[in-house]
Amino acid sequence: MNATILITTYNFQAYMIYLPIVIALTILVSQFLFKNSKTFMIDIFHQKEDIAMATNSLFKIGFYLLNIGFALCIIEFFQIETVERLVVALSQKIGGFSIYLGIMMLLNLLLFLKGRKHAMNKDKKIENENTDI
Repeated sequence: MNATILITTYNFQAYMIYLPIVIALTILVSQFLFKNSKTFMIDIFHQKEDIAMATNSLFKIGFYLLNIGFALCIIEFFQIETVERLVVALSQKIGGFSIYLGIMMLLNLLLFLKGRKHAMNKDKKIENENTDI
């Protein structure tokens, strides 16, 4: 006779804690980033607010898709048998995702700064051409 031993795991609880936290983090960072990026977008698109806001919305949707998709890709937890291991596993996953999210936020900020710099250089070039005439 083979006796089957059932081991209680905390994997389901890990998923139920992990998912709301990473989704909330993604939404929080996205709201903060794209609320404050409106100024950059308006500069980039030469005060054309409708195009700037439309582009900002598209960036926001892309940010959501990329980051929530990544959070779902790394969701796997392995046999969490104690509360201590649950805390450690969640800390590692959420901490790693937070670092990734911070890097993504900085990359988006760099994109906004680069776009703004390019727009300002283009404006200066046009001004110089107009003064030469």
